Amino acid sequence: MKRVFKYILILIVAVSFTNCEGFLDETVYNQLAPDNLLKTKEGIESVLTAAYAETSFGSSKYHQIEAEWSTDISWQSGGGENVYALLYMNFTIDASEGNLFSRLWSQPYQGIRNCNIILDNIDDTGLAEDVVNEFKAEARFLRAVNYIKLYESFGPTVLRTSDNDELSKPRATEEEILNFIETELVEAIPVLPDWGNEEAYGRITKDAAKAVLCKFYLNNKEWQKSASLAQEIISSGKFDLYPEYVDLFKVENERNSEFIYVRPRTALSREQSLDWMASAFPAGFMKDPKSGLTFQSNWKNFGSQYRLYDGWTNSFEDGDKRKELILTKYIRTSGDTINLLGNNDSRSFKFWPDPNADGAAHGNDWPVIRYADILLSLAEAQNELNGPTQEALDLINQVRNRAGLADITLSQFSSKDELRDHLVKERGWELYTEGHRRVDLIRMGKFIEYAVARGKNAKAYHVRYPIPQRAIDSDSALEQNEGY
Repeated sequence: MKRVFKYILILIVAVSFTNCEGFLDETVYNQLAPDNLLKTKEGIESVLTAAYAETSFGSSKYHQIEAEWSTDISWQSGGGENVYALLYMNFTIDASEGNLFSRLWSQPYQGIRNCNIILDNIDDTGLAEDVVNEFKAEARFLRAVNYIKLYESFGPTVLRTSDNDELSKPRATEEEILNFIETELVEAIPVLPDWGNEEAYGRITKDAAKAVLCKFYLNNKEWQKSASLAQEIISSGKFDLYPEYVDLFKVENERNSEFIYVRPRTALSREQSLDWMASAFPAGFMKDPKSGLTFQSNWKNFGSQYRLYDGWTNSFEDGDKRKELILTKYIRTSGDTINLLGNNDSRSFKFWPDPNADGAAHGNDWPVIRYADILLSLAEAQNELNGPTQEALDLINQVRNRAGLADITLSQFSSKDELRDHLVKERGWELYTEGHRRVDLIRMGKFIEYAVARGKNAKAYHVRYPIPQRAIDSDSALEQNEGY
């Protein structure tokens, strides 16, 4: 029987792992008491839920903006966030920046720890073999995803595969970390359930794991492996482009056949919400004159403001429906109409406000990988392997046609470099505000180039963040990344 994946279990596990020793000494007569927590299906499932929670990064806006603040798309001003936003935007970040440790380093390692706890103990539960194997596959997938996040941020990090590992360990080599991630995903995929057969919405599936591996190969320029997996996902016939881009991200449409890998969000909890819109609303927002969207009393408008560069907003082709989710003017509470263009101040309303939001907590799901991403990934991999081909352009044109744009043609591209340059733009137009831009620009060799063009003092080593100083202080075996 399908069951709801309860967020309340996160709290149970959080308490069991964070209480100080000796704080509560009384015996707890509970099915999830310490003595049997890891010997029952319910106990293992509660730790797995905690691993999902850590892997989903709580309210996800930080991980979306971290992926764009240092790119050609967006910037930030105002509020408490501006203290660290400036460091990302101006390429002045150093090892002392607190979010590097608390969010980009510590949180993935907490997810890895929970996965290791499951894998260390599940064979002693006495559960049926097929149940054990599926739990193992989920844990290995989540562990791999956390290592991908660490690798994309810092390069090779400490590889921990058991909760019993020694406390002090040096960083893994490039080969070790990449081989480990690949092996985890490759061996988990056959055991995971097919898309639509998962035990609860948001649990990982075989197809979602293939999509993650496809993107992993793409980002590491293993073009043929990426292309093969992308083609497998496309040929399965399970996924398709949602008909209307402007409606794709609304709460009422979130369970659709374009979302392959999803992190569910709920307005019932700020920590498990998508709190993007509270910083996307411009100051004094009352109404969007184009769509008619009117500010509701149950929404929040923060002092921290997420803004788009004019160059980015103006880069869209005429008639591109994807631009319709960018606010370029609005009616303020005073009744004045404010033009946001001309001041690098347009706003992404991609995650359209949830009518039932609770303050900043909106319930829009976060699509980590969509079908459109897979189409563009296959086109990119094919271009890197063979240069421009009609097959690659057909893939791109599927995405463009949904956006209301005409086909691009082979006559427009005389080289691999020219089509790659177009894909840089196409991926940005399609995937803005979804957390892909920094990694995309690094892979495509544009990250530093674009930053320098914006007047930033970006250096080659900025494709990786510094290892957090708190991590280095706690382990003398850790070495800092070059340049920091």
